[in-house]
Amino acid sequence: MDIELGIIEGFYGKPWSWKEREETMAFLAPHGYRFYLYAPKADPYLRRRWQEPHPDATAEELRRFGLRCRELGVRFGVGLSPYEIYLGFDAAARDALARKLAFLDDIGVQDLAILFDDMRGDVPGLAERQVEIVRWAAERSAATRVIVCPSYYSDDPVLDRVFGRRPEGYVERLGAELDPSVEVFWTGEEVVSRELSPGHLARVTEQLGRKPFLWDNYPVNDGQRMSQYLHLRGFTGRPASIGRHASAHGVNPALQPTLTRIPLLTLIESYRLREDYRYGEAMRGAAEEVLGAELGRRVWEDVLTLQDVGLDRLGEREALLRERYEGVDHPGAREIVAWLDGAYRITDEVVHTQ
Repeated sequence: MDIELGIIEGFYGKPWSWKEREETMAFLAPHGYRFYLYAPKADPYLRRRWQEPHPDATAEELRRFGLRCRELGVRFGVGLSPYEIYLGFDAAARDALARKLAFLDDIGVQDLAILFDDMRGDVPGLAERQVEIVRWAAERSAATRVIVCPSYYSDDPVLDRVFGRRPEGYVERLGAELDPSVEVFWTGEEVVSRELSPGHLARVTEQLGRKPFLWDNYPVNDGQRMSQYLHLRGFTGRPASIGRHASAHGVNPALQPTLTRIPLLTLIESYRLREDYRYGEAMRGAAEEVLGAELGRRVWEDVLTLQDVGLDRLGEREALLRERYEGVDHPGAREIVAWLDGAYRITDEVVHTQ
């Protein structure tokens, strides 16, 4: 395989448990996933309350999870979103950032991600301010890889509508002034890209002066609309040839830790088989590997309903799904039933407050 694959836990809503994180990484590591970036939107101590220390219990779980990742041969990283720190990078902000970086060093972070997404971007000198912060943090961190998420990490105009119009030449200035060793996240032509093409990534490489680090928002299903669907199908629109145009490929997984392993396995197959990859066949094989032959076959048969119809439009199909999955002693089946129960619904309020 000609690209490094990994997980970016960067979704809104209920985060995975530590047991679910460990089990997912233990399952995927032998298949070729090589990094795990912990950046759930629900961790306030990495986002709006980033200046406060993590509770002792959470800190200990992070440390233990990092050790488990290293045992599996997986890089352990954390994504820090220092909320709007670029509006006032003064002595107090520097002291708070230094304390957080010391904590991340203490728990053994190998990949440090500084995330400027989900923040206003229509401010003067945005790129220059962010470069200063990243440079300052990189000089004080023991992490061996530093990654930055720009405020505008895609061509998608939705970012301009939500966070203000992007400064002219922002991406180019960020790329020109960042140290060449710093990686830069990019989601593609859209925030949730239908396709990642070599042509687009070649253009972004020219803009950034380096290959982008892909933040792939499939199969993530957070958000008020997306949480109504289970994203189970094999990856499409990611030809293996993009591996030559990206430094790494990180996947933002679904809310369901067991079911998300199905599409994640197909990404491995896409890179391995290249032109011979068949997403439907890959999905069926992955479902059977993750869930077992019988339950995997059921999910493959029901993918049209599970992925395309949506909770609010199931109608009489809900009862049929419950009949097929209730009482099945498997975490994947329990996730389907919990989804039917509304346990994974995400509201706009959750998105706006996490």
